[in-house]
Amino acid sequence: MASAVKDTRTGYGPLLRTPGAWTFLLPGFLARQPFAMLTIGIVLLVQSTTGSYGTAGAVSATTGVSMALFAPQSGKLADRFGQRAVLIPGVLAHVAGVAALITLALAHAPLWTLLAVAVPTGASTPQVGPMVRARWAARLGGSPLMPTAAAFESVTDEFTFVVGPVLATALCTGVHPAAGLVAEAALTLAGGLLFAAQRRSQPAVHRARTGEPARVSALSVPGVRVLIVAFLGIGSVFGGMQVSLTAFTEHIGQPGINGVLYGIFAGGNMLAGIVCGALAWKVGPRRRLLVAYGLLALATVPLWAVTAVPLLGAVGLVVGLCIAPALITGYTLVESLVPAAARTEAFTWLTGAVALGQAAAATSAGQLADRFGPSTGFLVPLAGTALALVVLLALRAHLLPRTPAAASPVASQGADARVPAVSDDRERELARA
Repeated sequence: MASAVKDTRTGYGPLLRTPGAWTFLLPGFLARQPFAMLTIGIVLLVQSTTGSYGTAGAVSATTGVSMALFAPQSGKLADRFGQRAVLIPGVLAHVAGVAALITLALAHAPLWTLLAVAVPTGASTPQVGPMVRARWAARLGGSPLMPTAAAFESVTDEFTFVVGPVLATALCTGVHPAAGLVAEAALTLAGGLLFAAQRRSQPAVHRARTGEPARVSALSVPGVRVLIVAFLGIGSVFGGMQVSLTAFTEHIGQPGINGVLYGIFAGGNMLAGIVCGALAWKVGPRRRLLVAYGLLALATVPLWAVTAVPLLGAVGLVVGLCIAPALITGYTLVESLVPAAARTEAFTWLTGAVALGQAAAATSAGQLADRFGPSTGFLVPLAGTALALVVLLALRAHLLPRTPAAASPVASQGADARVPAVSDDRERELARA
């Protein structure tokens, strides 16, 4: 059972020296690689067997939407019964789903059968990233190292989404169309079971006692709902950039530079994430989120008007630099907004929001690019972040940290519940926010 570490140090060195951290970091890194291989592996396999990108996109999108919708339920079960109890059957179900999908695709089965199998395949995708974040929160609760942990996880996620698709594409094109999904299933099985075996680092299971109120869902926390909107906007940047960069480079007759431009964008995100984790912040997370999100929305403004490749690369770099601070701060806020008994669920809601925003943006940007020209797809990141920023500003009061009294079912029943006690550290936090 993990215990919180009280530390006043910051930076990656102290973070990685946290007792027991490497026992879940290494298997967690292995287990989360398949997450970025699944959808591209499906696209390449189904396109190879059907000859249709439309069919491949439909199966892949079904998997992605199913993953986004069911991930929070997986997180809720992990909070209630423990990560191991949810992860092991989930890994086995996912591997079975991928195997069925490969078999049906190679057998040229009807589209409806592929879509039917895509639903449980996506729904059972192990949510290892949120589980790792929950383990950090359990060990570092209240520590200045929490923003560093959030930054470290953001960089790890970005690295996963750089390496995973490249690996899956190389296997599908160089070995066999199904090789990408075979590798995805093998890594899921090996990494997932190895991660599940690390029992000592998993967060404690919080079971309701007799007479206590029913367990509160993370979605019932107003701040989580606000963060979901913010993360939908961040997802719109990822999805809009992917599709719009592809359409733009094909339109100008240089499709080969698409990977370079997206790599610059992703590189900016990784660089900003590394820097964010190394800094000792003196500004509260709520203010950091509002400022970072405002800069992100502002950075997307010139995208649609850029016609030169070097300038588009420069603007994409700036957009990437602005994503990481907003993403990292949002994850950091979960520790102060959500009770420990619902944190895994909260992290999965945010991860699912990014995936859902990405899928919706990719579809919208594709439609705009087809009808009105390739540059119009870049309006999707602008619209998504602008709308999310309006919500953040309007509902920023919900992003204030919980007070001890508000977090305690017993304290809320007392006569003094209307005047919750706030620690000196919390008062400083409130003042900074």
